[in-house]
Amino acid sequence: MTDKLTPLRQQIDAIDAQILDLLSQRGRIAQEVGHVKAETAAPVFRPEREAQVLRGVADRNPGPLKNQDVQTIFREVMSACRALEKRVTVAYLGPAGTFSEQAVYQHFGHAVEGLPCASIDEVFRATEAGTADFGVVPVENSSEGAINRTLDLMLATTTAISGEVSIPVHHSLMTKTGSMDGVTVVCAHSQALAQCQVWLNLHHPNIERRAVASNAEAAVLASRDPTVAAIASEMAGEQYQLGVVQAHIQDDPHNRTRFSVIGSLQTSPSGRDRTSLVLAVPNKAGAVYKLLAPLATHGVSMTRFESRPARIGTWEYYFYVDVEGHRQDEAVARALEELHDNAAFFKLLGSYPVGL
Repeated sequence: MTDKLTPLRQQIDAIDAQILDLLSQRGRIAQEVGHVKAETAAPVFRPEREAQVLRGVADRNPGPLKNQDVQTIFREVMSACRALEKRVTVAYLGPAGTFSEQAVYQHFGHAVEGLPCASIDEVFRATEAGTADFGVVPVENSSEGAINRTLDLMLATTTAISGEVSIPVHHSLMTKTGSMDGVTVVCAHSQALAQCQVWLNLHHPNIERRAVASNAEAAVLASRDPTVAAIASEMAGEQYQLGVVQAHIQDDPHNRTRFSVIGSLQTSPSGRDRTSLVLAVPNKAGAVYKLLAPLATHGVSMTRFESRPARIGTWEYYFYVDVEGHRQDEAVARALEELHDNAAFFKLLGSYPVGL
């Protein structure tokens, strides 16, 4: 076997040397790009450009590596090269080990500075104040729907959405000992408790359930108290040295959460984009139908329609709408202009590349 492996390993070593040389060349060019950007104060991170690169990689991939794996490699290469220009800071709902942190690395790569925040409100504050270059906030879950606090904060924020990322959400029940002996309470974010309620009702119907700020906070509590069980990601369990009682306890095996990337950046078209906005209409019969008519008129597809009770002003509901396309696209621009004229309230949250 050694005789067969030795020449193959020599080939791999030679290819690795070529890869390293090419990575070094790419890094040096990235530094030159950074100098050019510095002259014009251009942003270091261009999500539309990186989205185009990752889509192109998938289109050209000859195999045998899967598209997702190749994109992961290239995302980390771009992240490392970007850090040669500047290491961007990204705020997220902490502490370390949350799905929000996972979303940060999936979107930006690992060559960033993560800024864990105690609440979604604090993520918005840090991003608006410039403490962080970007923030990552949960928007909706496939089984439990919209994250209402995020929607409410979107209404008043000065930031814009510049990207999105969707990740699979797999919940595990974990304790300090790896068993449920002596456990009196299960802690998790309210969304996680809701996403696992059928399993909990079946297996632990009599144990108290307590909502906390994040699943990672639940993991911290469980690491300090053997009477506490946490519902969190296995990444959080590793972070806080917990034992897994049961993995994948979410009621929906295909459970996913979509996150928005917020900041001051206004993105250019990438070729496959989404536009998010908030609308309101007077409380009149047919008002919503008339409001949305420009989308049909100009052939713009609506992919999301979410209502939230209005807490200020004179309208009963705000409507959160996602449409296909970039606001600079001709059809979308015309539709948005008419929507703006017809709406009692109009706010453009941003146009950004569709998540991979």
